[in-house]
Amino acid sequence: MSDKKQNKRNNNKNYDDDYNPRFRKQRKKVCVLCSDKNFVLDYKNPEQLKKFINERGKILPRRNTGTCAKHQRDITIAVKRARHIAVLPYAQD
Repeated sequence: MSDKKQNKRNNNKNYDDDYNPRFRKQRKKVCVLCSDKNFVLDYKNPEQLKKFINERGKILPRRNTGTCAKHQRDITIAVKRARHIAVLPYAQD
């Protein structure tokens, strides 16, 4: 019985010091706009902009979308323009 417990303790030593089974390292997200050079962000295309807003109509942050800072600013401007010309709603019920 004690041998099994000892083996479990020894197996746990194989992990790094930073290893925590509750938190897995996630793969780094790649900016969609940087990776696809043919992708052009257009404020008149609501289907394209819906990828970057949540179900409540709020703009998703960079950590969720994986976009770079430059393109996140472009997304924000495009969503705000689309809201202004009533292509996208400001808020959804």
